Amino acid sequence: MNGYVQGDPLLCIGCRTCMVACVVAHEGKHIFEIDPDGYDFYPKLYVIKTFNVSVPVQCKHCENPACLAICQSGAISRIDNKVIIDQGRCIGCKSCAEACPFGAIKIVSLGFKKNLDGTNRAVANKCDLCYGLAGGPACRRVCPTAALHLVERDDLSAIINQKRLASIKTASIPEISRPTL
Repeated sequence: MNGYVQGDPLLCIGCRTCMVACVVAHEGKHIFEIDPDGYDFYPKLYVIKTFNVSVPVQCKHCENPACLAICQSGAISRIDNKVIIDQGRCIGCKSCAEACPFGAIKIVSLGFKKNLDGTNRAVANKCDLCYGLAGGPACRRVCPTAALHLVERDDLSAIINQKRLASIKTASIPEISRPTL
């Protein structure tokens, strides 16, 4: 089973610290060492805020990912149970973004990388669970309210069992009438 980061909308305050941590982790430098003009701010997750709720939306690293199935350039692959986009191979066709049922893929314009005609290069961008970076997902580590959790196989089994037990407790059980002797 592929792991993924899940946000708890009851704990998320919409501070977007997770988004900053994502960019900094993938930039490979301390936040104060990053040249503001030398990179584009494109986190691999996106905080959605409404009047009532806020929560990050990020890739679920699906077992049978629609984005992987539709990618014609071979830019999307599965590596170590993570669905990864190779932005060097991405042609910016947007098929993966349309196919993702969660809206977790965004097409971003890399202002510092150009196409042959001089236009900014557009590529797909999504959560990679901080693949190749020490410590796992940076978003989870910095969340001030602990609203982000890494869900893995055992965690998912426990969640499912808790829901099953809760449904049994709330189910109304009809009384059985027994014949009298």
